[in-house]
Amino acid sequence: PLLLEIVNRFNEEHENINVAMNALEWAQFYSTLPSATSSGEGPDVAAMHLDQIATNAARGVIAPLDDVAAGLELSESDFAGTVWNAGIYQDVRYGIPLDVHMYGFYYNKTLMEQAGLDPESPPQTRDEYMAALEALKAEGIQGHWVSPFLFTGGHTFYSLLWQFGGDLFNEDVSEATWNSEAGVEAITWMRSLIEEGYSPENVGQDAEHVAFQNDQNAFIWNGIWQINGYGDTEGLEWGVAQIPQIGDERAVWASSHNFVIPNNRGADPNKHQAAAVFIDWVSEQSLDWAKAGQVPARNSVRESPEFAELTEQNVFAEELDYVHFVPTVPGIPDAMAEIETGVNEAILGSKEPQQALDDAAQRANEALEANRERYQA
Repeated sequence: PLLLEIVNRFNEEHENINVAMNALEWAQFYSTLPSATSSGEGPDVAAMHLDQIATNAARGVIAPLDDVAAGLELSESDFAGTVWNAGIYQDVRYGIPLDVHMYGFYYNKTLMEQAGLDPESPPQTRDEYMAALEALKAEGIQGHWVSPFLFTGGHTFYSLLWQFGGDLFNEDVSEATWNSEAGVEAITWMRSLIEEGYSPENVGQDAEHVAFQNDQNAFIWNGIWQINGYGDTEGLEWGVAQIPQIGDERAVWASSHNFVIPNNRGADPNKHQAAAVFIDWVSEQSLDWAKAGQVPARNSVRESPEFAELTEQNVFAEELDYVHFVPTVPGIPDAMAEIETGVNEAILGSKEPQQALDDAAQRANEALEANRERYQA
């Protein structure tokens, strides 16, 4: 509804351009976009997750946007640098960033008070975090429920992997490297929270999120998009802080919605130009989008007095200096699906951490090799 309000406002301010919004589930959008563009029936402008850009660029599904960026006089100086550069594939721009959405540390103030902790001073170091979990445990509270699923366990693992100095892939993304010492240390720490009684075993999908809302789980690492949901939960006393530094350095997983222009067969140049106007206008108006639970990619919006009033969003914005994205490589979701399985196996205890990560890396390497041939990279 909020995005529709933005679209309607654009239409009111632009007499010669009319944008009709069509919302699809992400899976449906990504699966149907190639055939829609090849038949000339795709959208004139769309939003796409960062990790999908390279795949769709390699397949010719989305059009290069260097001309759009140049025509609008957009450059890295207008955006958070990490997300601006992430929209490039093989030295060609295919995405104009709208936002950055990352994980943060939500804490339940009611449960912290029950454990004698200061609800206005959430733990930020490893020692502080473990001491807080022990205080919660002493009051019969399992403080950090560890999910074996991508939301939230997978993204937590990625963040910890980077914190411990590791990475998902090698420099040219030809090999998965999450089975490094850093990866084992990350997943072992997560598993230890279960073994030491700070988390139940076999946490179900979204159970940690529901438990947090119901004053059963004190700490949860979750996305910025939960701000409004937690704010609307009756009786929930909560706060949010930057992700604690458990490893040697600060790091957190992030992604981004980027504007793309589908490469429709027989595309109308006038619509291409109109799409560029729409992209620039929404980017400049992205304060409204931030209210939905996003950090604006545009510097001018993020540095505005109006954004400064969005307390929780500003906490997440402080993480921009150390966010990490999944690399922009065709077919990368295929490889990432394997580490989701590996994290699941390690957290559930069906495999030892090293074995789970090794097996996932082997499968991912096979997927990377297959995709290099498929996309002729």
